[in-house]
Amino acid sequence: MDAKKLIEENNRKRELLTAENEAYYSDMLIYIRLQLTLSEQQSEEILMEMLDHLLDGQEEGKTARDIFGNDPKAFADEIIEQLPKEKKRDAITFVAGIVGNIVSWVLIIRGILLLVLSIFTEVKTEINLFATAVSSFSIACFVIFTLWFIFRLVNNSLFNEKRNTKKDMLKAGLVGAAGMAVVLLVTTFTPKIGPSFNFSWWASLITGVVLWLIIYVKKK
Repeated sequence: MDAKKLIEENNRKRELLTAENEAYYSDMLIYIRLQLTLSEQQSEEILMEMLDHLLDGQEEGKTARDIFGNDPKAFADEIIEQLPKEKKRDAITFVAGIVGNIVSWVLIIRGILLLVLSIFTEVKTEINLFATAVSSFSIACFVIFTLWFIFRLVNNSLFNEKRNTKKDMLKAGLVGAAGMAVVLLVTTFTPKIGPSFNFSWWASLITGVVLWLIIYVKKK
């Protein structure tokens, strides 16, 4: 069974857990899945084994703490140490997929915005290579930093019975808003020097849709 099917099976079986066991197991599941350098296939296989073991124990009246102990983070760390790393080729494919998805949506949204705005006013469809490169770099930095910050928030909240989800969501929202403000400032004030070319709304929309379809088919 591949990783995708294991995840689907895991989601289905987790519904059989009691609320207490589900909370305990879900923290370990998220903690292990956040280790992006680990093999996804091996991680999902061990998570499924743990879930099956937990469900068997639950039928005998045992809790997750009875089976895995009172320190789920330490237990999860032991599991992580035994899991192999993701192959470099798979890691590159994973990162390329994320970047490609972001680029495709940016192109699609740009195409739609230009189409709508062109109904009401004259719009410029010219793209300056230097300004686009600077904007793309700032967006990439924003996305990477925001993902890192959210992962860190989630990681710190796991295994914490006094976690404050609303406070964490507020922090993530503030960081996202601040990052977007920086990106907008960089985009607005970057000088348009060097070569430029025309990139119409329909070319942007078609390129974005084609890129998104390629990534979607690759994932299948």
